[in-house]
Amino acid sequence: MDFNEKELIKKCINGDIDAFEELIKKHKQKAYNIALGMLKNPEDAMDVSQEAFIKVYKYIKNFNQKSSFSTWLYRIVMNTCLDFIKKNEKNKVYSINEAINNREKEIKDDYNNPEYVLDRKIQSEEIHKAIEQLSPVLKTAITLRDIQGFSYDEIANITNCSLGTVKSRIKRARDNLKKIIKESINMSYL
Repeated sequence: MDFNEKELIKKCINGDIDAFEELIKKHKQKAYNIALGMLKNPEDAMDVSQEAFIKVYKYIKNFNQKSSFSTWLYRIVMNTCLDFIKKNEKNKVYSINEAINNREKEIKDDYNNPEYVLDRKIQSEEIHKAIEQLSPVLKTAITLRDIQGFSYDEIANITNCSLGTVKSRIKRARDNLKKIIKESINMSYL
């Protein structure tokens, strides 16, 4: 955590709204991307990330500064996403097309070959379908690692789990994804 961020946090604890807004500006996009990776819906991701920022504002006095502010914030975002998923589990309907379109916005493809683009789109669809079949815990682990690019240590801090648990969850998620995709491919040949 840099000096400026420490000062902003100190001001936030003392109720400075402008400092809070500046602090959030630095982390707004990453928080949204985490929520989008988990929820696969832009509107839900925006709502959840805003709800997470409200929680940050409400509980910033409890931030002990032992971890980085970003780790603390991303843990709140992930927990808010998991709460949202649990709350909406019965009504859970994600559009794979939305997820693919959002992912394609994040990754700019330099290849203009239509066949290559179509292959990538089909692969992306299969991966997103498979991720949706994972449990929330495994989905969280794989999203943080393979989609958001967090290190194992950062994921351990964000999810409040041991490093061994994080590695285990990521391995199980990847193994489950391979199995789901393999079954999907085998079914398509029948």
